[in-house]
Amino acid sequence: MPRPPSDEYEERLKSRESRVAHYDKLHIRIGNVRLWVAVVTAVAGWWSIRRHAFAPWWLLVPAVAFAAMVLYHARVLRGRFCAQRAVAFYRNGLARIQDRWAGNGRSGERFDVPHHVYAADLDLFGKGSLFELLSTARTRMGEDALAHWLLSPSRIEDIRQRHGAVSELRNQLDFREELAVLGEDSGVGIHPEALLKWAATPNRLNQGWMRWLAPLLAVLAVGSALVWGLWGIGTPFLVVVVIEGFITYFLSEHRTEIFYATEQAFENLDLLCAILARLEREHFIAPRLQALRRDLTSHNLEGSQAIARLRTIVRFIESRRNPILRVLDAPLLYSVQVAFAAEAWRRANGDAVRSWLNVTGEIEAIVSLAAYSYEHPSDPFPEFVDGPASFLGEELGHPLIPAAKCVRNSVRICGETRVLLVSGSNMSGKSTLLRTVGVNAVLALAGAPVRAVRLRLSPLALGATLRVQDSLQEGRSRFYAEIRRISQLVALARGPLPLLFLLDEILHGTNSHDRRLGAAAIVRSLVRLGAIGLVTTHDLALTQIAEELPGRGLKNVEVNQQSFWIPDVG
Repeated sequence: MPRPPSDEYEERLKSRESRVAHYDKLHIRIGNVRLWVAVVTAVAGWWSIRRHAFAPWWLLVPAVAFAAMVLYHARVLRGRFCAQRAVAFYRNGLARIQDRWAGNGRSGERFDVPHHVYAADLDLFGKGSLFELLSTARTRMGEDALAHWLLSPSRIEDIRQRHGAVSELRNQLDFREELAVLGEDSGVGIHPEALLKWAATPNRLNQGWMRWLAPLLAVLAVGSALVWGLWGIGTPFLVVVVIEGFITYFLSEHRTEIFYATEQAFENLDLLCAILARLEREHFIAPRLQALRRDLTSHNLEGSQAIARLRTIVRFIESRRNPILRVLDAPLLYSVQVAFAAEAWRRANGDAVRSWLNVTGEIEAIVSLAAYSYEHPSDPFPEFVDGPASFLGEELGHPLIPAAKCVRNSVRICGETRVLLVSGSNMSGKSTLLRTVGVNAVLALAGAPVRAVRLRLSPLALGATLRVQDSLQEGRSRFYAEIRRISQLVALARGPLPLLFLLDEILHGTNSHDRRLGAAAIVRSLVRLGAIGLVTTHDLALTQIAEELPGRGLKNVEVNQQSFWIPDVG
């Protein structure tokens, strides 16, 4: 029987904390030794120079020892930093398992699309959101991929491939930990939009004869400078420098554009390079992971090697501000040659950048789902069935509600039952039930495990009216916002996938008579279009809709204190 995830995390957490303590002790000891070596070296130097007790070259011994300790100290500090990140990794995992995670992760607020048909209704983004519970991504590409999966249903073939990938990575704790500790920054790095824009920009410099003239002139400048220094003949050097000055001036505008665009586009290249290198070393078994791995090596260079070269070029660009290089820039054509190098890299690898970023993002999103699956071993993958629209969930729970407080319910919408009309008093749990159904549908359609004993559903689109708000800035009343949302749902129901709709207190604020007529018309239209769903109300008059729609498969059910019972639908 496998160990509980919390036990495995606790054991690994203690191991990483011990490692941090070990590195802390080494850090203090090495610091003290370095101080003593520096003092001894200073005293020995004074003794050698003032007293002539021994030859000064002996001072190289403590100097070399000091340099070696500096390098070793840097390794110790790096090891401590990685161990501290590993500690945070397992603490965050335990917090998710113990329902203490809200507010500690990435909220994904930048993905909160206004007027989306279910994102705000189901708390997909923001503090304490589904995104915060799921995401362990280190890059914006990983966050983008995960958010996209949550915001729109995926194809069933893609979902099944993700199930295989998640199953493979679920127990790969070492792999997931290594991804978590890579790079210098513990936050989310890399801005793909700027990187992709730079990669797709046409080259600004001629890569023909000018590309090879620049290094030739730099060699001539060095040679003519030696001639000037040894034999006092300065004319060749001056001629070469004048030619270089014309070239620098001629290319100055393009060169400035290249440097500005490059520096703006490339942040956290160390992190991207490290992630790509780690992915390239992994031998995957799941078909989808193997396909993604092949995409990393299907170009002239492996992604990590190409990005490492680009990182070097960017450092050369940044080094041009060095005072010494400013003096040598003109005779060596340093800026021009670096600009040519950046353009040559873009010409050779620009088309592959999008592929590398997409692979990184998708694997990170899969890793996020794998972490969730590992930390919630009782959550199964959903089963997808062909045929008419259906949703059959056994003991559904809401993943954002702590396990100790979560009330589980079973929901069956299939066969003749197309709509469940959920009634009950205020605060009885009607909206929570709809959110539970909706969030599990989102998880299922993203390729993630679901909070249920079992979930069988057909491919579905999803829409809800759980959190429709008015807006003073947009001059929109709540009634208008609700009608607008319902029109979105009707449009979705006409799409290629059957709609699962979640209507909460439909037409709230309208008088009972008009409300009942309007609600019946809306439900009738959606059902006629092949949709299925749930409708909540605390107005008992609306329960008459079930009687007014014979043959449409609408059932009345009642929620009381967050308990839920559904009549047998055969």
